[in-house]
Amino acid sequence: MTLEEQATTILYVLLAAFLSMLIGMERERRDKDAGLRTHMLVAIGASLFTSLSIIAFPDADTSRVASNIVTGVGFLGAGIIWRGKRKVHDLTTAASIWVTAALGVATGAGAWLAAIGVTLIVWLVLAVLRKMPIRTNNDVKKRRGDLD
Repeated sequence: MTLEEQATTILYVLLAAFLSMLIGMERERRDKDAGLRTHMLVAIGASLFTSLSIIAFPDADTSRVASNIVTGVGFLGAGIIWRGKRKVHDLTTAASIWVTAALGVATGAGAWLAAIGVTLIVWLVLAVLRKMPIRTNNDVKKRRGDLD
């Protein structure tokens, strides 16, 4: 790898770290175990693996790296999810880690504009949609007196 390619990789990794920091800060603010550092490390690793697969191994099938990142991070996310007495917990955090890995892959592949746009979308989903009132089936059942 040339020094220029390595410098570009570092810039991509720094961008992945910054974008994932925005998502991780939102999860940290909600006091989730998988917060700032977890999200950042997932994106940094995904970005570096992706960049290296493209630059260091140009004749190899780079899509294999991306597919293994998806699988590996899915496994990591599955370890975050837990079931309580009445509901499942931390599913959104697991999903945010999964999408953070995708941001890392995007930056590592040089698709920085897409990564920035997706970060904005994810932030809107996590921070803004959380505040929107959404009626659920349980809300309807409570009004009818079907729930305790």
